[in-house]
Amino acid sequence: MRYLIDNFAEIMGFTKTHLYLALVPLVLGLIIAIPLGALVRRVSWLRRATVTTASLAYTIPSLALFVIIPPLAGISTIDPLNVIIALTLYSTALLVIAVPAALDSVPADVIDAADAVGFSSLRRTLTVDMPLAIPVFVSSLRVVVVTNIAMVSVGALIGVGGLGKLFTQGYQRDYPDEIVAGIIVILALALLFDRLVYALGRWSTPWVRADASSAKAKGAAA
Repeated sequence: MRYLIDNFAEIMGFTKTHLYLALVPLVLGLIIAIPLGALVRRVSWLRRATVTTASLAYTIPSLALFVIIPPLAGISTIDPLNVIIALTLYSTALLVIAVPAALDSVPADVIDAADAVGFSSLRRTLTVDMPLAIPVFVSSLRVVVVTNIAMVSVGALIGVGGLGKLFTQGYQRDYPDEIVAGIIVILALALLFDRLVYALGRWSTPWVRADASSAKAKGAAA
């Protein structure tokens, strides 16, 4: 803990870079995966192909991607864009699987009711399916957030900034306190953003809170 206090300014700089490298790919992954997942959901063979491709993409080691991406994208290996592209691929791979699964959780009778009142497919997806799918989707989103925060650390091995530098510097200097400081801050960030995503999910689904409160009241009355 002493190292954290004595080097607070430097660690905060690493933290800002770390969050930038973790959260930008998350946002890009959401932008890509939500419409793609909704699109492939209704076509069984396309959904299977997408899930298979995404699963295979996620098995590629991050260090291998950090080596492959620069010549393909025309960037330097130590360019932060290298990490952003790699983590965007991972984020998209996980989320494109999660989106159809979340949409499948929407009750069939709700879908039938929306169709019966004349909702178009697009309108129903945006105003009925997606909101009702949020509780299931948030569970997967929490995994992606925590995974990204952890995986950014690997970028330090190719010279890209972030809290992973505390690991490489601590190892090079044979200074365990620096490594422990990196572990503590990364764990704290992962826990913080996990709870933040959970809270946002709860806030955006007031009907879930209402159902939970109703069930609790009934249980207390019984």
